Amino acid sequence: MKLPGIVSAASLVLLLGVTAPVNARQEPQEKQEKQEKQDQPAKAEKEERAKPEKQEEGKAPKQEQQAKPEKQQEAKAPKQEQAPKAEKQQQAKAPKQEQQAKPAEQKQAKGQQEPQRQQQAASTQRPQRTPQEETRQRAQPALRLSARGSGRISDARFRSNFGREHEFHVGNPVLVGGYSRFQYGGYWFGFVEPWPVGWYYTDDVYIDYVDGGYYMYNPYYPDTRFALTVVI
Repeated sequence: MKLPGIVSAASLVLLLGVTAPVNARQEPQEKQEKQEKQDQPAKAEKEERAKPEKQEEGKAPKQEQQAKPEKQQEAKAPKQEQAPKAEKQQQAKAPKQEQQAKPAEQKQAKGQQEPQRQQQAASTQRPQRTPQEETRQRAQPALRLSARGSGRISDARFRSNFGREHEFHVGNPVLVGGYSRFQYGGYWFGFVEPWPVGWYYTDDVYIDYVDGGYYMYNPYYPDTRFALTVVI
């Protein structure tokens, strides 16, 4: 008669034994879920904090990329500095070119001054006469002058034998028809004016046609000339 009571007691024990582990399992799970819920805000904060760092890490290459153009600009800067150097070199060369141009101008100026100097030198320097030349010149008789004539030398003959490029020596004048004459270039010439002082018959002279008449010139005395006439 006590069996039902024993059975019920045993079943309770069994139930308690089964529910106890279940409850024991559920409690840790609930604690884990609560802990996870509590941890979720913290994780979210960590993730939010981590995002700016990742963004900064992502930006870092961009900053490096931005830094590269700056480096390139710095690299280009020496080239730009080289350009002013080239200009300075050109400016430095310009005075050299001017210095080179100056000698050329000086040469031209000298070339123009040389004939003048030669004339001045000819006027200041006098030919050295030997004693024989002086004796011969003094022994020559005075010239017998002629009247100026109207004879002319052809242009072709004049260019081939007369002018500054054709110098000659008069030698000793001779008397022809009572007048003093000398012969040169196939023509006889008479003296219209006296023989200039200081000139010698052995000097280099030339004949030119100036102011409608023929004149004799002596390079040693460029400021002096005397008139001649062509005997045709």
